[in-house]
Amino acid sequence: MNTIKLKSMLEQFYIEDIGDGDLSSDYLFPEEVSGELNIIAKMDGIFCGKKVIEEGVRVVDHTLSVNCFIEDGGRLEKGTVIAKASGSVRSLLKSERVILNLIQRMSAIATETNHVVQKIEGTVTKICDTRKTVPGLRMLDKYAVRTGGGYNHRNGLYDAVMLKDNHIAFAGSLSKAVETVKAALGHTVKIEVEIETFEQLTEAIATKADIIMFDNCTPETIKRWIKTVPDTFITEASGMITKENIRAYAETGVNYISLGYLTHSVKALDISANVSVSIT
Repeated sequence: MNTIKLKSMLEQFYIEDIGDGDLSSDYLFPEEVSGELNIIAKMDGIFCGKKVIEEGVRVVDHTLSVNCFIEDGGRLEKGTVIAKASGSVRSLLKSERVILNLIQRMSAIATETNHVVQKIEGTVTKICDTRKTVPGLRMLDKYAVRTGGGYNHRNGLYDAVMLKDNHIAFAGSLSKAVETVKAALGHTVKIEVEIETFEQLTEAIATKADIIMFDNCTPETIKRWIKTVPDTFITEASGMITKENIRAYAETGVNYISLGYLTHSVKALDISANVSVSIT
């Protein structure tokens, strides 16, 4: 994870939340009052977000001390103390919500990814994400997928080509779309094409694109068609895939299965925080 980018993100998140000041804590607690913040898991899962905790408290107040007891990818049980931070109560209370919002989401993504990865254990297939992430959180969402044992698809529109039906329709054919893009790109950029018919698959193989995605195809169809795909291609399946049928898709032999729901539909893992005030 890019720590410089993370710090910048956190600064913006805290500017949004704190604004000109915490009207509750700043007027209630004297500046010199100190305390301790405990971050605690309230359900089982996979933890993700150690750097968010460490950098988050420091963005708010560099004098706060913080200790994380769980590494990213570590298993959580209900009641697990994930981290402790100590210092100014004002600062602890300011830092709490942003950190919780992020690590609850990241841990949920890591937990669900890990659950799906276990479902296809023993196959050659890898689980990957999509661009269906919350705007502004893509780096964290994709990091969470990796933490859960998954892999990342392209990070954005800028680092790989994916030719879909709209691109192909405008170009006139799949072959023409690939040919046009290849002529403009450097040799380091991969080209992926979506196919839904056997005719498109045959054409995609002829174009020598890098990745073939079986889009909205059944496991039975993929199992038949994949036999015609040379080993030089990377294969991917997407669409109509659920936790109930994912094993069947993995057993087709595709290299990757991409799942949008890992980042667009997860329910936050329940993690709470409490602050205790030191009385002197």
